[in-house]
Amino acid sequence: MDLHDIIESLEIPKNEAVLVGLETADDAGVYHLSDDINLVQTADFITPPLDDPFLFGKIAAANSLSDVYAMGGKPITALNLCCFPPAGIEKEFLTEILRGGLEALKEAGAALVGGHTVKDEELKYGLSVTGIVRKADIKRNSTAKVGDKLILTKPIGTGVIVGGTRRGLLPPDGVIRRAAEHMVKLNAAASKRMVEFGASACTDVTGFGLAGHAFEMAKGSGVGIRFWANQVPHYPESLEMIRQGVRTGLTQPNFHSVEGHFKPDASLPQEMVWLFFDPQTSGGLLISIAAQKAPKLLDALHQDGIKEAEIIGEVFAADSPQIVIER
Repeated sequence: MDLHDIIESLEIPKNEAVLVGLETADDAGVYHLSDDINLVQTADFITPPLDDPFLFGKIAAANSLSDVYAMGGKPITALNLCCFPPAGIEKEFLTEILRGGLEALKEAGAALVGGHTVKDEELKYGLSVTGIVRKADIKRNSTAKVGDKLILTKPIGTGVIVGGTRRGLLPPDGVIRRAAEHMVKLNAAASKRMVEFGASACTDVTGFGLAGHAFEMAKGSGVGIRFWANQVPHYPESLEMIRQGVRTGLTQPNFHSVEGHFKPDASLPQEMVWLFFDPQTSGGLLISIAAQKAPKLLDALHQDGIKEAEIIGEVFAADSPQIVIER
């Protein structure tokens, strides 16, 4: 029995104030206070994707904040979630992690109001975040519409880039540093723009990979999603890492989560197909928006400095949720 089955076995009381709950595996919960004030709540933590403690803290915080941005919200407060080893790591190293997280919170305009620490043999750090969102601005992962275009705001491939760097297949100051520049970047501007242009739906691309998060969107919305592989922004080195056999612990589970609903073009290279299951850390937003609005939103994202954003697919009518990948 996996965690999804466990949660489904619980008798969770209905609450009319819960606008977004557990039903569609959305990025965060939303609790209604008034039309202008709805709480967005989430929590997330990660293991270090690289050796720099400051960058680790900043990436982990950006990753946690992203769930609020994916819902169309604005982060306002956060709690540190620290799983720190009881020995073997210098205090200065841990301080730098928290300093990196605080830097991301300052950039987001959110206040650090406390936290919780447990002793853990495996180093982890993240945030519990509370945000606010107007009721009309809430973006769910379950409201994509047939005919929408799909925009992705950051390149994918961070999972195998991190894995390849750890295995010594990539230099420690190479592509991992370029990837870190994207991972520390908040999804704040992209979130603001998608709300402004009236996006239909949104999710952020993190641990389940592009295919996994898209499948949650397809399942919740009752549609199919078609990707154009050649349009998907990615790190070129990620394909070489996959060719060399680099995978993460989540790659195979991500594939199994959409098995039977996944239809790649037979002519696609296998490394490109597997890239869709690569788990991301602090990935971009996957935005579903009406076809006529998509080019205007894309132009606005580029003007805001989100140069990697691309239109990568579309939503189509389907009897059951499915992910199709074409060239």
